[in-house]
Amino acid sequence: MGRLREIVFESRSAPVLARFWAAALDGYAVRAYDQTEIDRLAALGLTPETDPVVLVDGPGPSLCFHQVPGRDYTNNRIHLDIAAADRAAEVRRLLVLGARVQREADGYTVMLDPEGNQFCVVERSG
Repeated sequence: MGRLREIVFESRSAPVLARFWAAALDGYAVRAYDQTEIDRLAALGLTPETDPVVLVDGPGPSLCFHQVPGRDYTNNRIHLDIAAADRAAEVRRLLVLGARVQREADGYTVMLDPEGNQFCVVERSG
């Protein structure tokens, strides 16, 4: 039986979107670059700031942000739900990070990340 390894997001700018989600989720951070990876990127003419594949690690599955030029971004096929004890405060925090509110509903807020991908902020139960 398979196990979930990571959740992959196609993006216009992998570093920017990875930093957004690392800041948005409790306990997550952009995966540190070791010297071997920095050297590998340099050989390709890249840096961590221009890396087309950026990983974000935390207490759950890793998130992988993969830069895909020319992708049609009219609809994302999966989205994350973020549970928060104080939904309104979490929405305000995410707005500061660059998210936008798409719509409010009973018990959740549909938001858009900086590239327009939908996600929801929901009331934490229990």
